[in-house]
Amino acid sequence: MTATRITRSEATLEELVDRLIDAVFGEQPTTPAVASGTGPSLARTIHDARRLARAGNLDAALGRFTELDRSAATDCDLGWAYTEFLQLARRRFAAEEALLYRPASGRAAIMTPHREGLLEVRAVLGLRWRAGKVVSRRSLRGLRRLGNGGPS
Repeated sequence: MTATRITRSEATLEELVDRLIDAVFGEQPTTPAVASGTGPSLARTIHDARRLARAGNLDAALGRFTELDRSAATDCDLGWAYTEFLQLARRRFAAEEALLYRPASGRAAIMTPHREGLLEVRAVLGLRWRAGKVVSRRSLRGLRRLGNGGPS
């Protein structure tokens, strides 16, 4: 009996999935391009966010939604993105006093109290805001608690 040594030159499953996603959705830029409408596709964004969440990096997963390209998305696609975003946000901010601001379909922001009367934006979907922005609570209508969706 002879022992044969197998050298591993094959790609890992994750590398193969990345290649498949790139082949299906095309090569995507790595820098945010929200204003120009050339950001990563919706499906690519959600795929990346799910992968980051599985790896335990919920902040980076939520950050992927900042780059979302809404230009070719249908209402159904935007609903899918909102659902994924909300699930990640509930996991990430479960232990905090987080609020959800949803001004329109497919747009949302997660905020936490900053100082009296002010809120800090922590995660964004479909808005021009960035995480870290501080906004007045009085200027936002329809804030809801993130955990149960009730009024704040």
